[in-house]
Amino acid sequence: MKKRVMVMAAALGLMAMVSGCSGQAAGNTAAETAETTGKAADTTAAEADADTSADTNAPEAEASLAGAAGSTFTVGFDQEFPPMGFVGDDGEYTGFDLEVAKEVAERLGLEFVPQPVDWAAKDMELESGNIDCIWNGFTMTGREDDYTWSEAYMANQQVFVVTAESGIKTLADLAGKVVEVQAESSAEAALKDDPDLTGTFGTLQTTPDYNTAFMDLQMGAVDAIAMDEVVARFQIEQRQVDFIVLDETLAAENYAVGFKKGNDTLKDQVQEQLEALAADGTLAKISEKWFDKDITTIGK
Repeated sequence: MKKRVMVMAAALGLMAMVSGCSGQAAGNTAAETAETTGKAADTTAAEADADTSADTNAPEAEASLAGAAGSTFTVGFDQEFPPMGFVGDDGEYTGFDLEVAKEVAERLGLEFVPQPVDWAAKDMELESGNIDCIWNGFTMTGREDDYTWSEAYMANQQVFVVTAESGIKTLADLAGKVVEVQAESSAEAALKDDPDLTGTFGTLQTTPDYNTAFMDLQMGAVDAIAMDEVVARFQIEQRQVDFIVLDETLAAENYAVGFKKGNDTLKDQVQEQLEALAADGTLAKISEKWFDKDITTIGK
């Protein structure tokens, strides 16, 4: 009996030891699980903080990018349109409009970037943001609702250029003749608005640029060119050829700087500087350099 009691006591003790060991193992497992869970929570919280931080910094990054983009002033122009914008003898872009635009950019603390564009694609370039404005003897007349405009800075007329020996003296003399005009130009628009006149032409054809048009006229491939008077007189003087401008004009117009519709902020900044250039005489000085007189209209 005594022996049986001792055996039972030993068995109970062994069970207690096993139970104690099992309890300790379970406790360790729970602690490890809690520790692992805590670490996972900390990791998740850290990731959440990182995401929140990234979201918080996103506007700053965007602002920084916007600031970088805003550090330049990119002007779209036709590089075959002297004296407003063209490639000089030194291979650099130059011209009245580009010189004024550069002065405006410097006064605004911006880097001036002259960007030649295909004139027929100028609207696409502006809408896509490749350029900040169109500034190149750009006629606002008839386009008032298509862009946000600066105030007009120069008056101009659309005219016809012919050779002196052509015998063409009036618009009536253009009947049956071949007339050339730059595609998508204000001269082309003026001709489209005057079907009574264009209906008398033998042919009305377009050309990519006026340098080509003048070569066509000089070779006799066309009889007349319809174009801006400011550009026509400069071309005639520079080429020193026997071309004349007809006294009768096609249309009167104004030059201004065209911005993307709704971009009033940039327009106002540029307009302010244009007025400052007019007030301190800089605008007149640049005009006299290119045209031998001040033909600008701001402040007059």
